[in-house]
Amino acid sequence: MSSSTASPASPASPGPAGPASDGPLALTSRAPQVPADRLVAEMVPPPRFDSVRFDNYIPDANQPSQAEAVRVLAGFAAGLGGGASASGAGRKRWFRREAKPAVPAGPRGVYLDGGYGVGKTHLLASLWHATPAAPEHKAFGTFVELTNLVGALGFQQTVRTLSGHRLLCIDEFELDDPGDTVLVSTLLGKLVDAGVALAATSNTLPGKLGEGRFASADFLREIQGLSAHFRPLRIDGEDYRHRGLPEAPAPFDDETVKRVAHATEGASLDDFPALLDHLSKVHPSRYGAMCDSLRAVCLTGVEPIPDQSTALRLVVLADRLYDREIPVLASGRPFDELFSAEMLNGGYKKKYFRAISRLTALARDAKSLVKE
Repeated sequence: MSSSTASPASPASPGPAGPASDGPLALTSRAPQVPADRLVAEMVPPPRFDSVRFDNYIPDANQPSQAEAVRVLAGFAAGLGGGASASGAGRKRWFRREAKPAVPAGPRGVYLDGGYGVGKTHLLASLWHATPAAPEHKAFGTFVELTNLVGALGFQQTVRTLSGHRLLCIDEFELDDPGDTVLVSTLLGKLVDAGVALAATSNTLPGKLGEGRFASADFLREIQGLSAHFRPLRIDGEDYRHRGLPEAPAPFDDETVKRVAHATEGASLDDFPALLDHLSKVHPSRYGAMCDSLRAVCLTGVEPIPDQSTALRLVVLADRLYDREIPVLASGRPFDELFSAEMLNGGYKKKYFRAISRLTALARDAKSLVKE
């Protein structure tokens, strides 16, 4: 991620890509190497949420839980004022092995539970902005980015790095496998012990995490331990991305997509099946860097996803494109036909519906690129 509040400590190399005058870029030519320090520096709200605040969140008058969420989160942010993190004392305690701060009784975090497009990420980013701490003392990332950070730094170094923070915000919290369950349960437990406050968003209540994905009953202790860190806060409502908006535009033909790609500075042009194959060769933690400098993504031959592993990789790419507000112009099948009925009824259905919602919004944005 990138933001005006933090710039990459080391730029990622996106791989070969010619200038716009030589034709469109190709995502399939990009295999960036992302240094671990960039992963840490970019744990801030993505560009789409740079300017969000509690004041510009517009609650649905028919959904009182939305206004209540703003009130609760504003109070939560105010309660995080002061503390050791502001001066970096959290890190000093770790290295000097001094006594840990007293942790307040009860949940040390808040967990925003709600459907797609009700503004959970807007509220989570607003909480990050409202928390009275320097950007380097609060972190914001998706659940996938958090687990990728552990993979890049190692568990102990991740604990040391984040223990000096006042707040850790985790967007799209979900447990996809037993390894993530144990890892995140242990990590968050250590961070709470170090005095770090937590906030998360999800489409699944904390006590129901992992259902339909693996034998979650075998990890009940870990899941219950995770639940104990959070106060659930329900946010009801319909997907704002479809509130009063037209249906997703129909796909364009190949020639239109190619013409727009060649006419748009900073656009990429890829064959959809080839892109899916390329995603299997790039770690999902690098998908954000793949999107560096892009102003539009043009895809030809969109077709249904062949398998679940491929589908989950596309979900991550869709999230990174949405974070960066990169419009997507496509030919082939419409985005609501990407995932099979079996996928949309399975354990990952919430991820797939989110991806459809976000890609549909980006497809609407791309309509302005098509000039008659």
